[in-house]
Amino acid sequence: MDLDFTEEQQMLREMVRGVCGSYASLDVVREMEDDPVGYPADLWDQLTELGLTGLMIPTSYGGSGMSMLDAAIVYEELGRALAPSPHFVSSVMAARVLEIAGDDDQRSRWLPEIAGGRTVFTTAWLEPGSGFSALGVQLQAAPDGDDFILSGTKFHVPFAKAADRIVVLARTGSEADAVDLFIVDPASPGVSLEQQKTISSDTQYRVDLREVRVSATDRIGSASTGWSTWNTAMYDGAILLAAYAMGGARYSHEITTQYAKDREQFDKPLGAFQALAHYLADGITEIDGGTTLVYEAAWARSEGKPVERLAPMAKLFACQVFRDVTATGQQIFGGIGFTVEYDIQLYFRRAKQLQISWWDTRHLEELVAASVLDAVPTA
Repeated sequence: MDLDFTEEQQMLREMVRGVCGSYASLDVVREMEDDPVGYPADLWDQLTELGLTGLMIPTSYGGSGMSMLDAAIVYEELGRALAPSPHFVSSVMAARVLEIAGDDDQRSRWLPEIAGGRTVFTTAWLEPGSGFSALGVQLQAAPDGDDFILSGTKFHVPFAKAADRIVVLARTGSEADAVDLFIVDPASPGVSLEQQKTISSDTQYRVDLREVRVSATDRIGSASTGWSTWNTAMYDGAILLAAYAMGGARYSHEITTQYAKDREQFDKPLGAFQALAHYLADGITEIDGGTTLVYEAAWARSEGKPVERLAPMAKLFACQVFRDVTATGQQIFGGIGFTVEYDIQLYFRRAKQLQISWWDTRHLEELVAASVLDAVPTA
């Protein structure tokens, strides 16, 4: 494994950090909290102009064709800034399932649109009272001639109001993995949106589908292959969200360390107290270790090596570190660390949200255990 970044990758990091600094400052993050759209248009325009909305989309479809290692660098910087955008659901998850399973017409129509930032996709996966496995998908897709009729409810659909299309996971049979992926226009009759509140105050929606008619041409892949496609894409997603978590954790540690240097108590800096210094030492050790694990997973994916263990390990560890480092930061800041005026609480709330989203701790542990034991995860 070679984790020496090239000059181009260092420039990529600096470019993304600069864009986030200019268009996704923490003031902007605050402005976007619980906003119905959830992201600033000028940030999206900049990501598009720099080719980042086509991050890993093949160049043959107008994308940038970057490697997973390049993408991890981008996501570490997005996490450092807490940049609010639908990039993950549109340019990563939706684009990946279309690349894996879309037919020629779907790829030719949608991938250039996603890469060019002209069309925003989101994904509708989780459902009320259900888990992260295939059995958690209970929204029904019933065949009706050449079409399908979709009925059910999805929870925690990011940026649904701003999306031009939604990739919906729907059940088409009684077998555990009988799940298909459908491209749904949120403006279709029978689709309704209700914004949900979350601990991170990001933009998520409940999406109800009441007998929504979808053409068979909008099914991604052949019958009952949707879950396999989605699961494959999720391994990519887990790596990038782990990178996001490590970027957020590192910045949180930086601002906490600076506060410990500047804030004095009993005529000496907080960092001079051994107990607090040890917390900071533990934190940076975990951050450096987690970052190495994330980039090992990204490198393995870029080299075409298996990531069925590395990807869930990376997200599991990275999200735990992000949560722990930000929680410790709030304690070192003291009572003010819990107030909205201080940045550390922004990072803590997003750390906790990320830990319970996109494969939570329990499901990640099941995936790692299944990999170790050569078993099928049951969660």
